[in-house]
Amino acid sequence: MPKVIEWVGAREGDIVWRYPVNDIGWGDNLIVHEYEAAVFFRDGKAYDVFRAGRHVLTTANLPLLTKVLSKISGFDKVPFRATVVLVSLKQFQGKFGAQSQTKELAPLKFFGGFWFRVEEPNLFVNEVVGGQGAFTTDGLQNFLRGYFNERLIDTMSQYSLADVYGKLDETSLLAKNALFDAFSRIGLELIDTKFEGIDTTPEWRDRLFYIKTGVSGAEVLRMETVQKSSESLSKSPGAAVGAGAVILPQVLQPSAPAQAAPLVLCPKCGFQNPQTAKFCNSCGAPMQVAVAGAITCPKCQASNPAGTKFCGSCGNPLQATKKCPKCDADVPAGNKFCPECGAKV
Repeated sequence: MPKVIEWVGAREGDIVWRYPVNDIGWGDNLIVHEYEAAVFFRDGKAYDVFRAGRHVLTTANLPLLTKVLSKISGFDKVPFRATVVLVSLKQFQGKFGAQSQTKELAPLKFFGGFWFRVEEPNLFVNEVVGGQGAFTTDGLQNFLRGYFNERLIDTMSQYSLADVYGKLDETSLLAKNALFDAFSRIGLELIDTKFEGIDTTPEWRDRLFYIKTGVSGAEVLRMETVQKSSESLSKSPGAAVGAGAVILPQVLQPSAPAQAAPLVLCPKCGFQNPQTAKFCNSCGAPMQVAVAGAITCPKCQASNPAGTKFCGSCGNPLQATKKCPKCDADVPAGNKFCPECGAKV
């Protein structure tokens, strides 16, 4: 007696159901309800698909499977082995939720829902039901949740924190566009996606204020590094001196202006020469560095060692000295009082 293959008692939310008997007889009746499709699956591959209606199984309406079975002698006289998978074509909701990061490497937590339906039953059974062994609704939902999360994590890493945080509607649209093709490849149509929550760490929530003003994430991190370095240095010994001052890297600190080298007048022409010059850069006259007790020639202004009676530069007699009768100090000849003790000479 022909059997009746029918999905009876389907619950709300059921996506797939597998007929429990694998021995299918020619002449069996297949009943497919509205918003359903029946797929014959054998040896890891989906073959013939039946839409809504009552079907008597014959070689005529199972052409793909018949081609495979025809290699067996007398196949049309005995039952054949195949799995009948009934798929609901209604719209379903899936849940997603995972942790990711943005392109600034900001940690991101998100969750929400997505809506989908089976568009190509044959491809869906091949890639998901048979390919993943998800012959139950729970198994299928688990697979789709992981499938969605994996691709969404990759998508979120391409956007900045400001792009996704606080713009749930725009982010949902971005996710839908990015995942639409991925769902099509497994026979599904992604109808809509909606984020119900997006969050990050407290530190990145504070940084978001600056990011929204146009400051890049990298610049915000640099500012925080400088601030933490200043706080660390302020706690070190001796940090009380100049506390609160901005500490700049050594390469950015202005260098002290170079001090001008001392100059010495040429004893002959009065030209200013560096102290280390041995000859005047203007007239070529020898330069002599003044020393303590030296006598300046009144004629050429050359410096002569103490006790010299004639100028070593021009030969002019140098000012004569006399001894102080009280302290025996040398007193210039024209002086009336000793510069050392004040005695009259």
